[in-house]
Amino acid sequence: MDLDLRKLRYFVAVAEHRHFGRAAQAPFIAQPVLSRQIRSFEQELGCPLFTRTTRSVELTPAGKQLYDEASRITTVVDVALRRVQEAQRGEQRLVVAFSPGLHVSEAIRTFAASHPKAVIDVFPLRWWERDAPLRDGRAHLGYLRRPFDDSGLRTIPIGHETKVACLPVTHPLAGRRALTSSDLDGEPILGGRTRRTSSLEEKFELIASGQGIALVPVSIADSYSRPDLVYLTVTDAPPVETCLAVPESNCPGPAQDFLDIATTTLRRHTSGSEEEPGAASRST
Repeated sequence: MDLDLRKLRYFVAVAEHRHFGRAAQAPFIAQPVLSRQIRSFEQELGCPLFTRTTRSVELTPAGKQLYDEASRITTVVDVALRRVQEAQRGEQRLVVAFSPGLHVSEAIRTFAASHPKAVIDVFPLRWWERDAPLRDGRAHLGYLRRPFDDSGLRTIPIGHETKVACLPVTHPLAGRRALTSSDLDGEPILGGRTRRTSSLEEKFELIASGQGIALVPVSIADSYSRPDLVYLTVTDAPPVETCLAVPESNCPGPAQDFLDIATTTLRRHTSGSEEEPGAASRST
């Protein structure tokens, strides 16, 4: 069967609002028409997507699976249409993704000086996305921090970062100059299996309030300095690799040029600012 993107968008609206009336307001369609479109979509798929009662609309297992896939599908289509329109207008647009704490501004400045007609956008990555924007087309290339799934990606190593422990200033270990992994045995680690957070801001707020500690790369510590937190080098923690990444199957001319420039620029910047163990032991 051919996937009807219009019906897929209708489905997403209902799935997000859990109500046909409110969902109909989003795509500006009459509620009876929306209901007919959803029923038609279910018939085409051969399975119910919603369990309907007089009071609620809930996703079936098939509906939950489709909802998980729908955002990726619509994103890929939207990005493809945008790139077609850019090609028609003769635009050279480059989207550079970057992990929290990593900086691409110097590479962008150098690239822009030799490519004045290129339009450059940046895409800050959230912790749960990692390599996803490179795969669904939202970004052409990325400056990433491992670990991430590098299958289907061409990666270029840039450097390594030390890890530091982030603790509240009231923590018993806060007065130390440096730590080892054994010093953290038994400590509640945010971001581990016990508790995940939706953003770095949430993580640091929880740490400051005494809800746990975290191990973070030193560049993140530098970017999120606050007076109620202490960052201590963990001397035996393995370093974190940083690298540039681009899809193997899609590296247009501007992206390749940026890769060449960024590789040189970022490696020089990394080697010039690499910290010795213990240099970030007290950062508040």
